[in-house]
Amino acid sequence: MDTVTIGIVVFPGSNCDHDTEFAAASFSKVTTRMLWHKEHDLQGSDIVILPGGFSYGDYLRAGSIAKFSPIMQEVVAFARKGYPVLGICNGFQVLLECGLLEGALSRNRDKKFICRHMYVKVVNNRTMFSVLYDENEVLNLPVAHGEGNYYAPRETIELLEENNQIVFRYCDAGGNITEEANLNGSVSAIAGISNKEKNVLGLMPHPERASEALLGSNDGARMFKGLVEQVLG
Repeated sequence: MDTVTIGIVVFPGSNCDHDTEFAAASFSKVTTRMLWHKEHDLQGSDIVILPGGFSYGDYLRAGSIAKFSPIMQEVVAFARKGYPVLGICNGFQVLLECGLLEGALSRNRDKKFICRHMYVKVVNNRTMFSVLYDENEVLNLPVAHGEGNYYAPRETIELLEENNQIVFRYCDAGGNITEEANLNGSVSAIAGISNKEKNVLGLMPHPERASEALLGSNDGARMFKGLVEQVLG
């Protein structure tokens, strides 16, 4: 493959779509396509990204209406064929709602919107999304969410652990998993998970907002770079 086409889904209320486009398109051999939620065509995308924001105003609950958008039928079929899909923040919420990932996201533990940089530990660097990170590496990534409190039943968490589906956890600067570092209260300090096949990843932190040192961190850039390199082969 000589080039990679990245499709970025745009819902009413998406507000990180162009940030994501900028971060993804900063690498050579990459073409981006903005995919409106009413479309039925992924326009030849090799990778699909669901960006952050407030799809449909987060009515009912975050991501619950977006899952019914026509484009999501195509995204689900695309993912089930083994192609890579990345959901960031609201995109993670949509992936959970449409069943591509397991679990749910509820209001943050303190019922407050969190907008700040946080430390995130790379738990599994053997996915196409995390391959350029070191295992247990601590990343500095921003979050901006009111519903980032990840929850799943104990048996689901055990399966996530068993299948190495937990990719990122909240931590402190030293990589320690503590209650204080887990500001939104997510069970097992989960910040991002994959599906069992490892081609779908959802995470609450925003790698696109940490794609240049000017933004306070460039730790997110390697997620896009690694993904593109894996697809290029």
